[in-house]
Amino acid sequence: MKYLEGHIGLGHVRYPTAGGLSATEAQPFFVNQPLGIYLIHNGNLTNADYLREKELNNRHLRTGSDSEILLNVFAEDLSKEISSNPNKDKDKQLFDAVTETMGKVKGAYSIISLINGQGMFAFRDPHGIRPLVLGQRQNANGQDEWCVASEDAAFGPLGFSIVRDVNPGEAILITDEGKMISRQCVKGAISPCIFEYIYLARPDSQINGISVYEFQLELGRRLAKRINERGWEIDTIVPVPDGSRPSAIEVASALDLPYREGLVKNRYVGRTFIMPDQRTRELSVRRKLNAMRSVFNGKSVLLIDDSIVRGTTMNQIVKMCRDAGAVKVYLASAAPPVRYPNVYGVDMPSRKEFVADNKTEEEICATLGADGLIYQTVDDLLQAGLGMNAQIPRFDASCFNGDYVTGDIDDKYLERLEAAGRGKGKTGATAPAR
Repeated sequence: MKYLEGHIGLGHVRYPTAGGLSATEAQPFFVNQPLGIYLIHNGNLTNADYLREKELNNRHLRTGSDSEILLNVFAEDLSKEISSNPNKDKDKQLFDAVTETMGKVKGAYSIISLINGQGMFAFRDPHGIRPLVLGQRQNANGQDEWCVASEDAAFGPLGFSIVRDVNPGEAILITDEGKMISRQCVKGAISPCIFEYIYLARPDSQINGISVYEFQLELGRRLAKRINERGWEIDTIVPVPDGSRPSAIEVASALDLPYREGLVKNRYVGRTFIMPDQRTRELSVRRKLNAMRSVFNGKSVLLIDDSIVRGTTMNQIVKMCRDAGAVKVYLASAAPPVRYPNVYGVDMPSRKEFVADNKTEEEICATLGADGLIYQTVDDLLQAGLGMNAQIPRFDASCFNGDYVTGDIDDKYLERLEAAGRGKGKTGATAPAR
């Protein structure tokens, strides 16, 4: 980074969950009025359709992305604030404008923006569904430098240290002069997405005061108790790489069983559950993993996975284990069965795609071709998180229990989400305005 010109930058690597796959929807998005604003977004707006209709009366939208909608809502609020209060301090104009924006947009949003003549401006939705963290370092001249990211794992290689999480409903301005100014714009009540800790976040990250690695270890300890009650005769514990390793290590330790890396991962194949269609996912599994015969031949193995969403990956893995000589293949998921769509920024729009949809545990096991299956309970999952930070009163576990923390999701919304997911391969439906 030191070889790049300039003193401020913005980057984005998140895959799209709303709109399409066109390069025109790659972030950051930009508007030139007022001031000139670049914006990147992690999350998903649940009232984007309503907001789109309102914005189209005054502004031009180039894409189907909810991120572009959010940018234009904020830009319009900032434009009104500047014209109505031209003598107000610039930082107060920003904070007052984003307060207006937070009152209009619903859903999940962690935002970082660059504003011409102002600096870097970041804000987080009042529920804190998606993560956003603030980092700091000193340069060679002893001056403070700042970084905002989804996870603090990004800070270490750049020499930054985590300062704190951006609070729900808070906005932070890093001025062009390097001064950090913050304001609690609306009342926040932290309700982070628990799937972040299960699957999305890196194990070396700390989010909302919780170590992702320690959380995954705790899931393993709780899962081991349930496995022990089944009485399965197991020779070896094998993780499905990479995310299940901490839980699998803890299961093996608790059950006093050998832990073996029996599935070797091809690191040049992406995550299968976010691939755009079923055939691509199926073809990718065998390119992604290879089962070692020396681990599986003649053994009864217990495979540990962090979660089972569509079942595509797991069904193929079970077959691979049997082809490698496994006598029995048992499955354990560190997460509960996924039964409901995620509406806050994870590409899981259609419940009909979920292997657990309208199935009992026994039926899911048969679909996956395993000799036995066990899931983490929703209660154990939530207790694992709540026990690690007493300041978090609630997690969003909606993809497991159907309880959506924003309170604006109903069956009609989910039906539109389902239809949009089938029609475009990406979510595009939005909740009614309330």
